[in-house]
Amino acid sequence: MSDFTPLQALGPFRKVDPAVELPGGDHLERYLGHYGLAPLLAKHVGLHLGFLNAGGFRLWASLWSPAEPIGTVFVVHGYFDHLGLYRHLLERLLERGWRVVLWDLPGHGLSSGRRASIEDFDDYGNCLNALQDHLQREGLAPHPWLGIGQSTGAAILATDALTRGTDSHWAGLALLAPLVRPWGWRQSSWIHLLVGPFVRSIPRKFRDNSTDAEFATFLREQDPLQADRLAVDWVSAMRRWMPRLLALPPTPVPTLILQGEQDLTVDWVWNLEVLKEKFPNAEVHLHPEARHHLVNEAEPIRQALFDTLDRFIDALAPSPAAENTPP
Repeated sequence: MSDFTPLQALGPFRKVDPAVELPGGDHLERYLGHYGLAPLLAKHVGLHLGFLNAGGFRLWASLWSPAEPIGTVFVVHGYFDHLGLYRHLLERLLERGWRVVLWDLPGHGLSSGRRASIEDFDDYGNCLNALQDHLQREGLAPHPWLGIGQSTGAAILATDALTRGTDSHWAGLALLAPLVRPWGWRQSSWIHLLVGPFVRSIPRKFRDNSTDAEFATFLREQDPLQADRLAVDWVSAMRRWMPRLLALPPTPVPTLILQGEQDLTVDWVWNLEVLKEKFPNAEVHLHPEARHHLVNEAEPIRQALFDTLDRFIDALAPSPAAENTPP
């Protein structure tokens, strides 16, 4: 198994030219190859990567761009994830003309922070906003802006959109297996209250949260960036975040919610009722066979989900006439 921690010595976020030299040399080459990202560089895709200081953290971030992007998609990964696991979605978005921004959440992947931990869910939102501000200052994030979030990433995007209300910078959101509360929360919340003051973390139980058996094996056995413990303070932060989300008023932002009916990670039936109230313009699509990690489901399921996603984001893409209209 490869160790990618030497990449933490790489410098600030910047444009790189893989045809000349990759910063970090063999370490970065192995990282991109290990997660299946390297082939995308052969398709005339522009790449920025490196570290950004945002929200008090040092975030590992990447920006992938076709020659003439039609807008920017911010992809926010789920708990225990990192950007290296999102190649299927990244490739799909690039093929459709979008610039794509991916970043490792604090405590995940190559970003700083205690592993799989956060003191407050607001820290996630602050990092997202700081990242967006930096890219906008550098002229690297053309509008329209779309957000695509998986699980905790969906919770981060939903909170941001609801907090902004009608003054939103989002043209649309796609929430994939969104977290509001986890599966079995009524029982596990009592356990958290009892043991939380005495335990900092508990061993992680690797569930097959995808119908793709190879992906599930990769997470358990071949991904060195996976945390092997669940941080109790992350659960505490989630517990404080939930009532804040429930208190926020609805937003009219166009929204797509994709959800697998075999999901045993989030309490999806309860969550959908909450989110349909918070996002009254939401389209909800259920897949009877999909589990939780929707961007890494077995190919037939993933293609069906991505086809639905394509229709949603294509409807939000600027028309050629709009692209040629002076700002």
